[in-house]
Amino acid sequence: MDATVLIPAYNEADRIGAVVQVARAAGLPVLVVDDGSTDQTAQAAERAGARVLRLAENQGKSAALAHGLAHVETPYLLLLDADLVGLRPEHLWLMLEPVRRGELEMAIGVFRAGGLMTDFGNRATPFLSGQRACRTEWLRSVPNLTKQRWPEPAITDHLARTQVRWAYVPLEGASQVMKEQKRGFWRGLVLRLGMYLELLRYRLGGKSRA
Repeated sequence: MDATVLIPAYNEADRIGAVVQVARAAGLPVLVVDDGSTDQTAQAAERAGARVLRLAENQGKSAALAHGLAHVETPYLLLLDADLVGLRPEHLWLMLEPVRRGELEMAIGVFRAGGLMTDFGNRATPFLSGQRACRTEWLRSVPNLTKQRWPEPAITDHLARTQVRWAYVPLEGASQVMKEQKRGFWRGLVLRLGMYLELLRYRLGGKSRA
């Protein structure tokens, strides 16, 4: 197989197994980077058939992605979040095939599950989607990939700078467990607002860094 599924994960023991199983059902090898989880994320991923790398402490999604990227040996890569629901094997191939055929440099998956909050958030900020297919070497060329805890803005900026071909790919029936559901409403809301604040700071001042 010429593609690897890479999943950064933090405290996703209840969900990571199902995501790994979908990727394995698609016939793809899976690499999970456990970002210093305090639950059984690593064990759940291994039971589902993933190879797991562990970080000793939580460093953020960008650091986990970069750590996994250094261990990917295939020419193509699929990035997935660890908290997806409704994901199907065909979703992975919808993103991967245009990249393998050379039609796109990157395909970005966006949710179409009918959930009010998850669909709205994904449609309002599709450039923040964690579901992507690309050439491995292209992702390695992204500058500032680990400058902040989330890698998506740096990736999106590099797409714009390099002016390569990319497209959004609807993932019908797929969605994501929201932070408010995973961490409790108030803690999840604080985490979400903190993420948006950090991303806003990046958009206002980080694009000039190279």
